[in-house]
Amino acid sequence: MNDYRRIASRSTPDAAPEAGDDGIEQGKRLIRVADDKGLSLAQKIANQFYLLSWKTPIHGRKLRGKYPLKLLAVPDDAIPGDGRAGAAMRAGYFLFRGHKLPVDALDFAKLSVGPAFADYLHGFRWLRDLASSATREQGAPIAESIMRKWLAAHHETPSEPAWRADNAGWRLLFWTAHAPLILSSSDLVYRSLVLNCIARTARHLDRSADKAPMGLPRLVAWCGIVAAALLIPGGAARKLFGEAGLKRAIDSGFHPDGGIVSRSPLAQLEAVMLLSMLRAVYDVRREAPPACLTEGLNRAVPALLGLAHGDGGLGNWQGSGAIDPDLVSAIVAASQVRARPLRQARDWGYQRIAAGSTVLQIDAAPPPVARLAEAGCASTGAIEISDGPLRLVVNCGGAALEGAWIPRDLAQGLRTTAAHSTLILNDNNSTALLPDGTLGKGVTEVELNRQELDNGSRLDLSHDGYVRRLGYVHRRLLMMSGDGKEIRGEDMLTPAERRRKRGKQPVQLRFHLALGVEPTLTADNMGALLRIDQGALWQYRTGAGVLSVEDSLWVDGDGRPHPTKQLVVTSEALPGGSSIGWLFKRVG
Repeated sequence: MNDYRRIASRSTPDAAPEAGDDGIEQGKRLIRVADDKGLSLAQKIANQFYLLSWKTPIHGRKLRGKYPLKLLAVPDDAIPGDGRAGAAMRAGYFLFRGHKLPVDALDFAKLSVGPAFADYLHGFRWLRDLASSATREQGAPIAESIMRKWLAAHHETPSEPAWRADNAGWRLLFWTAHAPLILSSSDLVYRSLVLNCIARTARHLDRSADKAPMGLPRLVAWCGIVAAALLIPGGAARKLFGEAGLKRAIDSGFHPDGGIVSRSPLAQLEAVMLLSMLRAVYDVRREAPPACLTEGLNRAVPALLGLAHGDGGLGNWQGSGAIDPDLVSAIVAASQVRARPLRQARDWGYQRIAAGSTVLQIDAAPPPVARLAEAGCASTGAIEISDGPLRLVVNCGGAALEGAWIPRDLAQGLRTTAAHSTLILNDNNSTALLPDGTLGKGVTEVELNRQELDNGSRLDLSHDGYVRRLGYVHRRLLMMSGDGKEIRGEDMLTPAERRRKRGKQPVQLRFHLALGVEPTLTADNMGALLRIDQGALWQYRTGAGVLSVEDSLWVDGDGRPHPTKQLVVTSEALPGGSSIGWLFKRVG
């Protein structure tokens, strides 16, 4: 079940509900988030019993069987690794989001690293990084020594996180794509052990793939099964089984418009990369990929490009950092899909307005449900703006990139509404962040109306995130001129029907500025000049409240925060409602 569903669609008097260019639909649509109670107690208990069953002799017997004497082929990995991480491995240590771990001290039986670092190790993604900075002769001894350590700790008995379905799926894909690094040894016993473990991993996934969480984790598991079917001899039956599971995983993991159910650009990028790696397996075996794989990529790539700014990098949405343009370009090239950016992803929940050199991105949906996204953000209504290759307005981002630079507490703060470029009422999140890290009550309905006019684009959205707690509907009206040089906005707070009158409440309207943007306040504290380093000059004006400049931060694609500034308009929400009009205008 997808994380939110359409409730109703109705036209406005001056616009028929018909699709225009690039699927832009006129009129309004109401979106309601599905029931977000997470896993039930019974489901949690069942999952625990299932994990305990891995340690029993019965599960061990299910993993036994013939092991291959060789792989049928080695697929190409067209996506470059992190050269810095690969060079670090050659120097004797792993490097992951600022953390260092000496290879000699690596103990897979008791890893003392964070969950994301552990997944990087267990998923063997580091093989790509090593391959990017070393020849086969240079990298094979390093890879083999690490592989031996992993096998010693985890070959015999499955356990989490090493054998979690998504880690096992990634491991199969990277083991086979970089087989020369782990299978170059003349030690036949070691080679047999590696090949046996590849077969055991495939059998494990046969039984666990559908138990993985919906979205990217389940998709990874089924891709691993299909890859094993194509690369291990005698895989015809598994191929039929795997392709049927792959179709189910794609159908449940993506919205009809191609966006992934977690709403994370990082997960979307990973999904495109994953499907591209699986397509490379079909290519090396000279077999046609199934229609679900081709169609899935054809939908996922335009959705991904819809969140690309003028520099080609992705926006800071739902916990992602500003993913590097070169990585995005390489993954899109590997997909073999050529497409234009999707301008409107109603189901995925993002809107893109582009004119001249300006790109405006809008989060126009409720946050993802808790069970689908660990770093979901209360960002409904937030915007990002770029001018050509340079960014102007951003969100902080990075909540999903915990590491040495982003500790747990900061990551949670980056999920708040205040970390996004939108309105905050009475210092409350539009969707509550609960102490256990999940998203609580807040936005359940978003009403959206987008129109493409002769002189520009107009988007009107409202959400109910503040209705239950504070009694106001937040409505945001956005208009971009046809040349992209003006972006006008108005943020309105209207009292909800049948809600008791409330007193004045503080309001902050925040616009986080990109790295390299220097703001200078005007004398009346109602405007600012925004100088973009090596870029154009923009002007900001507000029609209400008092404007100030405060410190902020912005997280890049590596999970590294950078100090920046933010524009903050301070105003009040009145019992009868209030509004703040504003303008971004390119003046140079």
